[in-house]
Formats: sequence, C-alpha cells, structure tokens
Amino acid sequence: MTTLPPPATELSADEARRLALRAQGFLGAPDRRAGVRGVLRHLGAVQLDTISVLARSHELVPYARLGAVGRRTVDDAYWTDTHAFEYWSHAACILPIEEWPHFAFRRRAYRNRPHWNHHLPDGDYDRVVKQLRTEGPLTATDLGGAKKTSEWWDWSGTKVAVERALMYGEVVCVERRGWKRVYDLAERAVPAALLHDDLDDTECLRRLVRLAGQSLGVGTRADIADYHRLKAEQVDAVIADSGLVPVTVQGWGRPAWADPAALETPPRGRHRTTLLSPFDSLVWERARTERIFGFTHRLEAYVPKQKRVHGYFAMPVLAGGRLVGRVDPAREGRTLVAKQVTLDGPKAAPAVAQALVEAASWVDCADVRVERVEAPELREPLTRELARLLA
Repeated sequence: MTTLPPPATELSADEARRLALRAQGFLGAPDRRAGVRGVLRHLGAVQLDTISVLARSHELVPYARLGAVGRRTVDDAYWTDTHAFEYWSHAACILPIEEWPHFAFRRRAYRNRPHWNHHLPDGDYDRVVKQLRTEGPLTATDLGGAKKTSEWWDWSGTKVAVERALMYGEVVCVERRGWKRVYDLAERAVPAALLHDDLDDTECLRRLVRLAGQSLGVGTRADIADYHRLKAEQVDAVIADSGLVPVTVQGWGRPAWADPAALETPPRGRHRTTLLSPFDSLVWERARTERIFGFTHRLEAYVPKQKRVHGYFAMPVLAGGRLVGRVDPAREGRTLVAKQVTLDGPKAAPAVAQALVEAASWVDCADVRVERVEAPELREPLTRELARLLA
C-alpha cells in the first residue's frame, strides 16, 4: 500500500454533505444545455434496472437533476450517435463512450476468468459473432432465443454467448428495444480511436478512481471503490497518483479523499427537491448514505412482501440538501398513488408534496392519492399541501 501524505484539509460533516450534493448535480443550477448527456458525463455512470414504476431508473436519474425531461429525449441522449455504452461498472450501467478504454482492465479480467455460472456450448460464441457481423444489430431473440425455458435465469446458449461477448468487449449493447438489449459488434459501434485495450490495469484504475472521486466530491476508500465496484486493494494501489487529495471529515472516523477542484470553491446555489430512484448514485452505498444524511436506504423490491418496511420501490425524497422522507409509488390510470409515505416530521410535508406533484406531472398523471402515511398525524399536513398544489 502506498504511503499517503497527511491530510491538508479538514471538512465539517456539513461541508462534506454539500460537496457530495454538488458533485452529484443536486446543488447549484444544472447545465441544461448539456442535458442528459451532461448528466451522464458528470456522474460517470447511470445504473440500469429492469424495475419500472414511475419510470425506469436510468430515466429517473436525469429527471431528478434536470426536471421534466422527456423520456424519449433520455433514451435518444444515451443511445444515438455513439455517446454511451452499456457495461458492468457499479452494476449494469450506461457509461460515457470515452471511458471505453478505461474498462480494458475489466474486459481482460473477464477473458481470463476460469469459471462461469452458465455453460457456453461449443460453437455458440463464434456463431453469434458471425451472425452479428453478417446481419447487423440484433436482440438475443433475433439471434436465436434468449431462454431455454420461461425461467428468467435459464439462458439459452445464444444468450450465454452474446453476454460473454459483451463482457469480453467484442460486442456492445447499442440500444434497448422494449428493454431488450440490441447487440452489435464493438468494431462497428465504438469509435475507432477508442476501440482498444492498450491501457494497462494501473492506468485504467487510476482513471476510474479519479472519476469516482470527482463524482462523489469527497469519499472514503470504500465509497470510492464502490462507485465502479473496484476492490479495496485496487484503490489502494493507485489513489496516491489519482489526483485526489487526502482530507479528514469530522465524524467520519476514517480517511477520506476529495476532488481538489471541488475544494476550490464553496458549494452554493439552489437545492433540488425531487424523488430519487432507489438506484440513484447519490444513495448507492448504504453506509455512505447513513454517514452523510443520517438516512437508512434499502431497496426492498427483492424482500418478501411481508418483511418490507417502506415498500416495494421506496424512493427517497431529497429537499434542502437532506433526505426528508420516502415514497413508495404506483400508478392507476392518470393518478400517481403514494402507497406508503414516510416523513421526517411535519416540516417535510411541503417538500414531499412538491416532489409528488412534480413527478406526477412528468409521468402525465393529473392527480395524486396518498394511501398510507407511516405517522398518521402527518397525513393531514401532507394531504393539505397536495390539495393546495393540485388546485
């Protein structure tokens, strides 16, 4: 492990929180001219997920920062003109296309992986690559079928082959069509100047650690490692040369690093009030969310219904730079239904109402209905505020 210089800067917990909010695009005026592509480059990664309640997570992320951007606009920004690619980062993520060379370390690791959960039948890999070369962009269904049975995990040899080719970097996802990946050869889809694995692992890791620090503003080693799902020892090997600077944060109790550019000017400007996707990068790392916001965030979609506390797709509510509640949403026709709402006291009611009304308008709902409020005494101030905003 590299010996690091002593921290030169000490931050209060509040300063660290504001640095994190600005780095994630929630403090200060958003760059509307850069739009969705600007959000993607600012964050470095936008997580994809199959769940769609109000919208899919990759649509909710730019909405939370820019406001009511059209959902078609979001998809076009990601998938047209080769501005992005889909790969394994924090999870399955949309990534800026210029970062393709810096994921060479992960492509090499996949190529050298000795064991896989899915069996790849002989000949299927070459057949799939040949078919894409001949026929152009195709889904797994077009290539011959995604599943052997109706079970989601029971992939066909074709699906195993094309996903393996995606991991190796020979194939890329060029768009999502009805949520199905559309695959093409990387040699056609990735700009020639970027289509290489020339960078060694150290250079790739140094870049991703630097990007994670910029996207977080300030973070611990665990925070930085989690952003692109690096190993702790990978972060340790490069952080001294990453350009990030060591800092201490009051109350964190562990070493931290910050983006030096973020330290040059105090974070100022307007705070966003919005619902957040449970997969938003502001709340990716549970321990970090608790440390910065004093807020316990857990996605319960995969928790048995009887064991859920806050609901299937509970969305944190951000207001005034704080996480002030949760909403588990649904839609019935043109009504946004708040199936369960948690408020951090009566002062949170106006912000939660505003977030609900704005989200309803974005998904073309004309009304908002609240079913359950965790603290019954807070139901009246919330519904009163909703009635005022919807009048």
